[in-house]
Amino acid sequence: MKKVIHDCDNTLGILDCDVDDGLALIYLLGKKNIELCGITSTYGNSDIETVYANTATMLKELGRTDIPLVKGCADKYSSLSEATEFLVETVKANKGEISILATGSLTNLYSAYKLDNEFFENVAEIVLMGGIIQELNINGQILDELNFFCDPDAANCVLQKGKNVSSITGNNCLVAYFTEQEFRQRLESNNKPIAQYIFQKCIGWFENMIRRFEIVGFHNWDVVAATYIAEPALFNNNFQYLKSDVQKLQKGLLNITSQENGDSRVNLPEIRDLGSFTKEVYKSWLDVDISVL
Repeated sequence: MKKVIHDCDNTLGILDCDVDDGLALIYLLGKKNIELCGITSTYGNSDIETVYANTATMLKELGRTDIPLVKGCADKYSSLSEATEFLVETVKANKGEISILATGSLTNLYSAYKLDNEFFENVAEIVLMGGIIQELNINGQILDELNFFCDPDAANCVLQKGKNVSSITGNNCLVAYFTEQEFRQRLESNNKPIAQYIFQKCIGWFENMIRRFEIVGFHNWDVVAATYIAEPALFNNNFQYLKSDVQKLQKGLLNITSQENGDSRVNLPEIRDLGSFTKEVYKSWLDVDISVL
């Protein structure tokens, strides 16, 4: 069992807000090799109060109120929160055993490091969804980077000082495109309660993508990072050296350089086979049992 804390800005089910954090959480709940030790809320897709309340509602709907949910920092100017203390205490009590999946702004992790400078040393690994290596182009439109720009100082700290850091970049997530047609085929007609739950929560997001990008599907950003933390064999590792550059991180851009000039070494994994990845995601979603509710 891999012990995981999910640091996220979950807005699944909120009108015109992204669905991928919630789908990443559901994916983790379906994995028998994952022990979800806690969820720390952060801002990004919406404000901290909205994210926290939405995640609390979701856990209740899924019958998983046994999982600790802790409210994080409200913005990049915050330095302490319940989530900060939870992260430090949980990691310290499980030295070298906790994997952190961070799919929103990184202020909580930065604050945990400022509270305890040994925080990153005590973590087993950190898997991020964020950063770009070039412009994100979706059907001819440029999409802003998704997470690192919210708090570039925090992103820089995690990338530079974090232990065993992997970052699933926006560019590497582009292949994880889930079409509405397949979504309907796999979920709409499936009588499992979790299938209907996911379908109803996400169907409006397809309409949002049509309006914004004229595409009939969505890129499943955060689910890629969740899949990597649970099933790394589905990915090819891609280690790169980064040079610290907060200014570039204001746009989410990773400053890749040579080993000689690098300040840190970060893995930028890439999906090995899209078919296997997609099959794995749907299987894990459908393995979540909410039939007893």
